[in-house]
Amino acid sequence: MAASAPPALLRASADEEAAAGLSEHEARRADLVWAAGLTLGFVLVLVLLNVSRTAALPVLVALFIAYALDPIIDWFEARKLSRTLGIVVLVAGVLVGLAGFLLYLVPAMWAELQKVPEFLRDIAQKALPRIEGVVGQRLPDNVRDAAAALGQQGGGVAEKALPKIAEVALGALGGTASLLVAVVGLLVIPVLTFYMLRDYDRLVAWARGLLPRRYERLASARFAEVDSVLSSFIRGQLTVGAILTCIYSAGLSAARLDLAFVIGAVAGFGNMIPYVGPAIGFGLAGLSLAVSWQGPWQIAAVAATFAIGMGAEGLFITPRILGEKVGLSALAVMVAILVFGELFGFVGILLAVPVTAVMKVVFRVVLMRYRRSKLFQGTA
Repeated sequence: MAASAPPALLRASADEEAAAGLSEHEARRADLVWAAGLTLGFVLVLVLLNVSRTAALPVLVALFIAYALDPIIDWFEARKLSRTLGIVVLVAGVLVGLAGFLLYLVPAMWAELQKVPEFLRDIAQKALPRIEGVVGQRLPDNVRDAAAALGQQGGGVAEKALPKIAEVALGALGGTASLLVAVVGLLVIPVLTFYMLRDYDRLVAWARGLLPRRYERLASARFAEVDSVLSSFIRGQLTVGAILTCIYSAGLSAARLDLAFVIGAVAGFGNMIPYVGPAIGFGLAGLSLAVSWQGPWQIAAVAATFAIGMGAEGLFITPRILGEKVGLSALAVMVAILVFGELFGFVGILLAVPVTAVMKVVFRVVLMRYRRSKLFQGTA
């Protein structure tokens, strides 16, 4: 007896074919060409980023921003506001909000960064003795020596780190000329974003107009699935990260930990990498706890903060905001980040999860077609 495909999946596909007026053979051919074309498109984008990152990245960033903001401009248009005027209103609102946010954030971050040298010194002077008291034995000498050296050099961390970061960044770009191209690219991103956002609907209509008329309806349905996945990831992950950052920062501030906001942001937005972000945040909170120890109640406060944050994320925040639209397992996310990061560096890390989520849609369509084939069903 032949195995059967999930009924809901096959019914959905049959409904799409019926709506598009396609036979099984035509729909299969259209889906396979669509899947191959989308996969090839992603490969070309990644190759282009690898070959000419400084030139290609501003265009992709502008396209990304235009894609993310287009629903807001559509909302303005639905209320009889011209697209250009809607963009001006949106940009003005974003600039005002960003200015207000920075007026709060920059002083807060500066105050937090000023605590870093003292924090590093306190690791050797306060944290290690307390850790030894808890475990009941002396830590290895190499650990104590490393902590002492870090504490002695803590005052000059920023001065030493910034030139090194600049040197690494310049080396990664390939020299001064590439650096100038990168700076120019950053400056033109707002201009590119404006024009892409203004012409976004026309670009989409132009691309749709290139599709063969007979297959346009089915191909549009497939691209709608991709759009649903990407929009859920981009807007959803940013929203989830912001909410978790607020939860962790508020809880750690209530626990009177040093660098509470920085640790909260690491744990909140680091949640995009399952388990890794919260684990790093928890480790940093442990170090901060050892430095700013005021009593056992802090342990309970930190533990409750991470328990509430991780519990709320898993049970309420992610299911309500993301739902099952992205639907990638934690293992798939971590493997994708490792592979893309190794192949394409930091840009690859940023693209890993959205590209993998879109490839999951492609795989679902190809798998559905295979399950509907005579080869799978065992029919002549």
